Amino acid sequence: MSGPAPEATAALVARRAIDVHVHITEGGGGAGTDDTSREFQAATSKLFGSGAQTTVDSVAAYYREQDIACVVFAVDTESATGRTPVSSEEVADLAARHADVLIPFGSVDPWRDKVALRSIRRLVGEYGVRGFKFHPSTQAFYPNDMRFYPLYAAIEEAGVPAVFHTGQTGIGTGMRGGGGVRLKYSNPMFLDDVAADFPDLTIIMAHPSVPWQDEGLAVALHKPNVYIDLSGWSPKYFEPKLLQYVNRMLSDKVLFGSDFPLLTPERWMRDFAGLDIDDAVRPKVLKTNALTALKLATPGGTDS
Repeated sequence: MSGPAPEATAALVARRAIDVHVHITEGGGGAGTDDTSREFQAATSKLFGSGAQTTVDSVAAYYREQDIACVVFAVDTESATGRTPVSSEEVADLAARHADVLIPFGSVDPWRDKVALRSIRRLVGEYGVRGFKFHPSTQAFYPNDMRFYPLYAAIEEAGVPAVFHTGQTGIGTGMRGGGGVRLKYSNPMFLDDVAADFPDLTIIMAHPSVPWQDEGLAVALHKPNVYIDLSGWSPKYFEPKLLQYVNRMLSDKVLFGSDFPLLTPERWMRDFAGLDIDDAVRPKVLKTNALTALKLATPGGTDS
């Protein structure tokens, strides 16, 4: 598969914002809609007050209407949960029809070793994915376990970023035993090792990392290759220390993300508008920083 046409990329880059965290919950072939998946989706929807499910086409239509580009992905947690994943190949194929608004990321099950490694290379080389999403809590792995390092090496070699969920998760919240999901895997300090050992791998820590927010801020401040996306929380609930870092020390390292469909970009941007954020910082958070992290623009500002 060739990359998107230059005019499609130009249209994507020209949109008013880039949402770097959007979930695809249903595949065109029905993957991701088994009974176990529906149970987890119901618990998460109860927590966030949103019952919407998403397909690539529905997300494209919605975000095009909002004039916002977005990163889309599903997460393969089959080894840890037994849940049927939405195919990354399908997400990428469908997203290619909407290259003016969608940026496809892939997902691999880290426990599948060489199969996951081959999938990374195929997804980049044949399907044109622009990054990868990991969820340590639902995939049940410590990111700094060196058995997973070959996966990061392949992603680094491909020159695309990796997003890692950090902190609390709505997945499994309220379910008996939390649905078996363990929060411990998503402490952002584990990513400090990954960032040190793979200094040319762009790492995006998803969410404000509650209850380990200080650790996340420290890692992003210390490691030049680490960013933070602000998804999953309404900005009106951001803690003062996070706002201080957004305004000052990390103004070039924080990214707009909604966590759609759990939180809509309209609500996130409306609440963000009410914060005491420097005028020079707002466009960085909403778009400019994402252009750099996703390698969609050169330092001079033109699309890649």
